[in-house]
Amino acid sequence: MHFREFSPKCLHGGEKARIWLDVAPRADGGYWRLPILSVAGASDGPTLLVLAGVHGDEYEGIVAIPRLFEVIQPGDLRGRLLMLPVCNVPAYEGARRSSPVDGLNLARVFPGQRDGSITEQIAYWICDRLLRQADFMIDLHTGGIAYELPLLTGYVHDEGAYGQASLGLARAFGAPVLWGHPLPLPPGRSLTAAYDLGVPCAYTEAPGGSGIDPHVAGSFLSGLFNVMKHLGMLQGEQARQTLTHHLVGHGDLDSVIETPVAGLFQREVALLDEVEAGQRLGVIQDESGAVLAEIIAKQAGVLIMLRGLPRVQAGDGIAHVAQPV
Repeated sequence: MHFREFSPKCLHGGEKARIWLDVAPRADGGYWRLPILSVAGASDGPTLLVLAGVHGDEYEGIVAIPRLFEVIQPGDLRGRLLMLPVCNVPAYEGARRSSPVDGLNLARVFPGQRDGSITEQIAYWICDRLLRQADFMIDLHTGGIAYELPLLTGYVHDEGAYGQASLGLARAFGAPVLWGHPLPLPPGRSLTAAYDLGVPCAYTEAPGGSGIDPHVAGSFLSGLFNVMKHLGMLQGEQARQTLTHHLVGHGDLDSVIETPVAGLFQREVALLDEVEAGQRLGVIQDESGAVLAEIIAKQAGVLIMLRGLPRVQAGDGIAHVAQPV
């Protein structure tokens, strides 16, 4: 089935389904296809859309979604649960953050284009056939291979009804760190597309790496159960976790402290450290150990992101500082 033929309304109440939706032809004669895992509850309620694998090197969400699909039962659910464990299939196949086919970052092209490149088409069909039909959205991210972030939930930081609904989702998820993003949101994000459509949303970040962290995957699974209980889709008490930090900032990880030279990053700080403007965060060294550049904080705040992969090229992001609420 092609994406254009799909509608959540065609899902029968009380059923679970694995559905593969075609997006566009591949060069090998096949199709780029996305997997949808759906659970239609036996009674009416909200439609929750859950995305993962928007970046192809972020694996915990890709693992958590099928686990949720296996354990949740339609008879226990009010409403509909729609889940895409791998959104960026080209990037996933290449174990890369962005697509090796068109070089685009799926998290920067929403709402996409119907007749664009493969990444733009994926974004378009997710927005047109899924996000438009959803009442709420959660987008599961981690730091991927190169970056480290604390386990956090991001949301739209605004005093209006939409911002409060977004904050409610983020709090319900139960991560120890909240990160609010004031309006206007950066373009191209799933968060921005959801905001433009009036769909309250939140997203996660977590420590990166080349493997699958079972603690993070378990936290994602627990967080999704919490969100569904918060929305009245499931009964039961939410699992509670202590909130350690509530931060605010634009959340644009394309706008970070960058390295001016290639080399080896030796950091001198840790995630969630409080830093001062002008403080040295680490150095870039050459193969002999000589210091090529110092990495300096441009503002005071809390370190919300650090480069995890030590080898860097000129222009690579090194760190990002957020402000306490």
